[in-house]
Amino acid sequence: MSGSVSRRPRWIRQYIHNVLSYYYPRCIDTHFGGYIAQLDEQDGHVYDARTKHLVATARAVHNFSVGCLLEGPVWCRAAAEHGLTFLQTGHWDDTHEGYDWLLAGRDTEDATRHCYGHAFVMLAGARAHQAGIDRGRETLERAFAVVDEHFWEPEHGLCADDASADWSDVSPYRGLNANMHTCEALLAAYEATGESRYLDRAATIAERVTRDLAQSDDGRLWEHYTADWDADFDYNRDDPTHQFRPWGYQPGHHVEWAKLLLILHRHAPEAWHVTRANALFDTAVDSGWDDAGGGFFYTVDREGEPVVTDKYGWEVTEAIGAAALLSRHDEAYLEWYDRLWDYAHEHFVNPRHGNWYERVTHEHQRDGPNHGVAVEPGYHPINNAWVAVQVFEDEHESAR
Repeated sequence: MSGSVSRRPRWIRQYIHNVLSYYYPRCIDTHFGGYIAQLDEQDGHVYDARTKHLVATARAVHNFSVGCLLEGPVWCRAAAEHGLTFLQTGHWDDTHEGYDWLLAGRDTEDATRHCYGHAFVMLAGARAHQAGIDRGRETLERAFAVVDEHFWEPEHGLCADDASADWSDVSPYRGLNANMHTCEALLAAYEATGESRYLDRAATIAERVTRDLAQSDDGRLWEHYTADWDADFDYNRDDPTHQFRPWGYQPGHHVEWAKLLLILHRHAPEAWHVTRANALFDTAVDSGWDDAGGGFFYTVDREGEPVVTDKYGWEVTEAIGAAALLSRHDEAYLEWYDRLWDYAHEHFVNPRHGNWYERVTHEHQRDGPNHGVAVEPGYHPINNAWVAVQVFEDEHESAR
């Protein structure tokens, strides 16, 4: 695929439309409400119609809201409204005021309170409000209130990770993943409302993570911490493929933080944002890119050696978004942007439907159907295409 094609706003918009069309209407659950996220990534058949993951629900609301913002198919608005309703009636627990993590139909299977999940509800509400969808702001403000009361730790400038259903027991684990997506949601909240409280907190989290917690020897970001925010280098060492908390450095999260720093820079510019974003992207490439076969290793150890050599589509999409934003400051990153799209179309984009495969092996084989509780209804591909289309539309306007 010609690199110039992937930079055309019209092409990117059509690409987002294609991904949305893979999920709609088969993802709409008219029986229990909300969405059906468990779609086979090869042909789209439903392999589990009951399981509802909070993250999948919120991400789908976000996706359809982006469709509205891009003046996409008319069904995007109704689809986003459908999911917002389920967030507030299906996942929401009135008794303890928090969002349930996992449902079977409308019955709660896991009521653990995860900051990570609440961050995505904030993101869903923010994008819906930005798109002018009813109840978007209500959803944003409710989720933010929960995060502010139960997860935010002002003495650290960061969020705790998870708690029991009644909030009586907060886990001592602290992690970057929840804080990364909280930062992302706060940036979206600022974009949707213009309220500085969201931007200020996003800036606090971003600086704490990417400057204060970055390891002094090379600036890499470790994922796992104790309650006092001391690095825990043994956490999940025996579970390196954990879905949300794998052991090791994650190159994909380094490019994701680079992207977030540059979004923050757009709204509250400081010179270090760009410098640090460059370093994070370059670190991800230097330590995580497979020079022989292409793609990012899922995790690497403290010496930079691969731990889990499987490759995940979300890492590639995040690098696409980061490269697009970095190209505003250094056009050399357009080479990475084009290269990543070419790699994605060769190994991750389903040629029949336009959706992305979740994971391939080191040798780019699909070693199974990747069936399980789904949390990825196209969010990473759509969100980073949304980032890219804004970059290249801005450039197009500037050139006129």
